[in-house]
Amino acid sequence: MLSRDEAYALLTEHITEPMLLAHSLESEAVLRALAEELKQDADLWGLTGLLHDLDYATTKDNPARHGLNAAEMLEGKLPVEALDAIRAHNCEHTGFAPSSPLDYALRCGETVTGLIHTNALVRPARMEGMDAKSLKKKMKDKAFAASVNRQTIAECEKLGLEPAAFFTVAIGAVAGVAGQVGLA
Repeated sequence: MLSRDEAYALLTEHITEPMLLAHSLESEAVLRALAEELKQDADLWGLTGLLHDLDYATTKDNPARHGLNAAEMLEGKLPVEALDAIRAHNCEHTGFAPSSPLDYALRCGETVTGLIHTNALVRPARMEGMDAKSLKKKMKDKAFAASVNRQTIAECEKLGLEPAAFFTVAIGAVAGVAGQVGLA
């Protein structure tokens, strides 16, 4: 398995867009926090979150390949369960259905970062003081961060986490990298 430093070097070789780099770092943090909450392998889950969009620059106009190409790029560098989660995170386009806890964690964990990031940008204090209740309110407002798929976020329940608990974990994780992703 790649080290964190090797994974980050690979990421920055393929992803140069600042917002996508921020999304990758936020996804890594959320996946790592979910793994710790669920007593899973935090290093593996974190790397899966960090690298899940590795192919985005080359597949953004071909969503049917997004995730599949990344898994091919990472073959032999990450375990099969991570590659499967990367394939499944875009199952609506790839047809690769999620089935494992890591699959669902990546889907809901990377998706919630869009809601959290957008919420932080409209708050004077950014991440400071953000809580599950306020995020739940934003989730109900379909016009807010309209491109964020609320149904995918709700897949947190397949991990045994109610939305409020999931939001608390995810907010804490993104707050931990706020300085690196422009939310401090």
